[in-house]
Amino acid sequence: MRTRFFHLLLVAVMLICCTACKKENNSGGNTGNVTGNPKGVDPPAGSTDGVTFINGGKSVIFNLYAPSKKSVTVLGDFNNWTGGSAYTMKNSVDGTRWWVQIDNLDPTKEYAYQYLIDGNLKVADPYTEKVLDPANDPGIPTTVYPNLKAYPTGLTTGIVSTFWYGQPAYSWKTTNFTRAAPKNLVVYELLVRDFVGTHAYQTLTDTLNYLVRLGVNAVELLPVNEFEGNDSWGYNSNFMFALDKYYGTKNDYKAFIDACHSKGIAVIQDIVLEDQFGSSPLAQMYWNSATNTPAANNPWLDVAIMHPDAVGYQMNHQSAATQYFTKNVMKYWINEYHIDGYRFDEAKGYTQTNSGTTNEGAWAAYDPSRVAIWENYNTYMKSIDPNFYVILEYFAVNQEESILANQGMMMWTNLSTPGEQALMSYNDSGGSWDLGGLFYDQYSFTAPYNLVAYFESHDEERLQYKNNKYGNSSPDGSYNIKSLPTGLKRDEMGAAFMFSSPGPKMVWQFGERGYDMSIDSAGRLADKLPHWEYMQDPNRRHLYATYAKMIKWKINNPVFTTTTYTYNLSGVVKFIQLLGADGTQVEVLGNFDVVSQTVPVQFPAIGTYTDNFTGTTINVTALPFTMTLAPGEYHLYSNTPLH
Repeated sequence: MRTRFFHLLLVAVMLICCTACKKENNSGGNTGNVTGNPKGVDPPAGSTDGVTFINGGKSVIFNLYAPSKKSVTVLGDFNNWTGGSAYTMKNSVDGTRWWVQIDNLDPTKEYAYQYLIDGNLKVADPYTEKVLDPANDPGIPTTVYPNLKAYPTGLTTGIVSTFWYGQPAYSWKTTNFTRAAPKNLVVYELLVRDFVGTHAYQTLTDTLNYLVRLGVNAVELLPVNEFEGNDSWGYNSNFMFALDKYYGTKNDYKAFIDACHSKGIAVIQDIVLEDQFGSSPLAQMYWNSATNTPAANNPWLDVAIMHPDAVGYQMNHQSAATQYFTKNVMKYWINEYHIDGYRFDEAKGYTQTNSGTTNEGAWAAYDPSRVAIWENYNTYMKSIDPNFYVILEYFAVNQEESILANQGMMMWTNLSTPGEQALMSYNDSGGSWDLGGLFYDQYSFTAPYNLVAYFESHDEERLQYKNNKYGNSSPDGSYNIKSLPTGLKRDEMGAAFMFSSPGPKMVWQFGERGYDMSIDSAGRLADKLPHWEYMQDPNRRHLYATYAKMIKWKINNPVFTTTTYTYNLSGVVKFIQLLGADGTQVEVLGNFDVVSQTVPVQFPAIGTYTDNFTGTTINVTALPFTMTLAPGEYHLYSNTPLH
């Protein structure tokens, strides 16, 4: 296992450096001390990575971190892509940075540019806020991204960067937004491409009332920074500071976030900083073409694959250069777009402990170096925004996840398999339909509100598809989960249990109306129709209404944040009992079998209880209280009606 250390000077500089393209920025610095250049000249004070505007946008300073390179020239619209001595970049004293100041620019004009490295490699700026891509930009409709700058065809090749001092500014309207506490957090995960047919932020903004009526208080978007191609889930990242144009402009996205905040909805970005794909400048600048891997001297990327689920080229998060870059990415989206949180894809991959390409168990084992990396990043994000949501797709051993949860990081917990099995009414072996994982004590957590539980996500099969395809039925055939109304009722029962357990919850798009196209329909990553016509079906509308009720009750009633509870979620008839500090008592019951069950129910006390779904009451005269539940019958009882 590699030893972690940092140059003290580097750490000090990292704390004061700013991200790219900040107008009239007056703070900055260099990173590293990899090679020396006694004849070098350091960048001017205040210049940052990427482009720094000075002189009211009439001049810019280009600043590129590229240790061990022999020469760098900036090419662009300002020199007709021909370079020349005036555009040859100076090397810093420590040899790690290349910079040049270009004057006599038009602040109202958008410019395209690239770096020519060592006379043969052209790359876009890793810190650019926008790229022009000759292969993919023609596929972006003008209705989504109007007036897109033309690619400099015939003058260069490959992806190019842009800068624009006078780009239209966005005026934020919502300045007093308060995020939901994690204990009340209900996240709606969506892919812009599939949620609205136009795949545009503007349409997504116009559709927000659908989510308002549902009652969620956070939206989590699959990655929106630039990724390879247009038609993608977004996990093939290549430019971490650039917004992908396939969904719209910077101001379109800001207007969406602003509108979310005005409606009480936080915005969480799914982000990929575990790896990069081949078109990323971080890969291209230091590449071994003989082995088709990152070169051994790559400051950011590993040569070898470190874990079984690697897809792109893994980032070395013990490298000072990677930590500097990662923190700048984190800071940029927080400050520039006012986002409220990150969900970090493949967060368990932030390690230099090589577990091989097949050993999932070794990868999930306790890794103190990985813990230290996440403690570092979490502290940094919370130093910018103390209430920022940090959500990790982790799936490591409980010991490790508990340490991070105790520091306020929220851990994904995937309950798709038990959720599917329970709703289909199959308990094949080993307690496969046990929903106990909804509760944090199953993971030895002491922090009660840092487990994001879900039955569906972008990675998992859809519950209603499984009901339709494989649902069980009673021996006489009178009860059949493959029937759409019956399957949707099972989905309602699942929602009642999922939302009743304490802590944050997540819904994958359209699960609230029983989306039943398979995740693999037309290919796993293929476009999926939103099927808005589903809302014309009364059974699907009823499922949506059940989700909305459960979300409202969960957020409005403190009993759903209690740490005083009992549950049995492994049997045919499942129950959750919650005791609130204010005296509220809740009993959730559900028969997951395909035949009727008569069971003794241990209510919290004798007395009258209201069924919050029907408004009817029952009088519990003795404990336990015997009840007969039809197949799929569920109730949420409380001694005081929920609001």
